Amino acid sequence: MTIAAILRGKGSAVAHVSPDTGVADIVAMLNERRIGAVLVVESGHVVGVVSERDVVRGLATRGAAVLAERAATIMTAPVITIAPDESVVSAMELMTDRRIRHLPVVEADSLVGLVSIGDLVKRRIEQAEQEALALKDYISAG
Repeated sequence: MTIAAILRGKGSAVAHVSPDTGVADIVAMLNERRIGAVLVVESGHVVGVVSERDVVRGLATRGAAVLAERAATIMTAPVITIAPDESVVSAMELMTDRRIRHLPVVEADSLVGLVSIGDLVKRRIEQAEQEALALKDYISAG
């Protein structure tokens, strides 16, 4: 199972902002879209990620004043990315090792999507259920 297969199922739309987008606007976007992160894109390239975790860190260290700051001040950079032909297992390992929950999918320096740990776990569960059904059918037929 590849990352490309997940993107085919979920689509390639990605929430993104510019480095100058206000943190308060990002918080509103995360809430409205019920997502955990947005990509920070400049001149067509992913330069950072702002996640709920980044916002919480900013609040903890700078207080409510962080809401008046810009994405560039709280984003996580450099961005760790993955190619669409990588496996779900390798993506999960990367996310676990780097302690991240979102991976931009990049091919030939172009953003083609974003996968979250939730996307990967969902796909692995679906795959395990299909394998269990196939095994059950095999045993029943014998």
